[in-house]
Amino acid sequence: MNIETALKEAMSIEGATGTALVDWDSGMALGTLGGGKYLDLDLAAAGNTEVIRAKMRTVESLRLNEQVEDILITLNTQYHLIRLLKNADGAHNLFLYLVLDRQKANLALARHHLKRIEAELTV
Repeated sequence: MNIETALKEAMSIEGATGTALVDWDSGMALGTLGGGKYLDLDLAAAGNTEVIRAKMRTVESLRLNEQVEDILITLNTQYHLIRLLKNADGAHNLFLYLVLDRQKANLALARHHLKRIEAELTV
């Protein structure tokens, strides 16, 4: 599946209000869908890049032999889910960012759908 299809699939998840595919080396969104006046996905892409970098530094500092799969940020009315994607060589340099309305979303199902999108996405 290509980027456009992956973003459409992510937006079809119950409760989704915005999604982006982001290169966390640069902090730039490769594509976005949804969002709006109160959800600037390009700004969120850059900000969440810093979250990932901080977590990667922490994992490295702790010498954990682990890979970060996803990061969940819970707000009063939203879930922000960051799914780190593996490319063909197993390296992480992209993430799929999904914003969900907490009243409508099922977090477990959303995580399951993002994992499926990751498996089918080719960039």
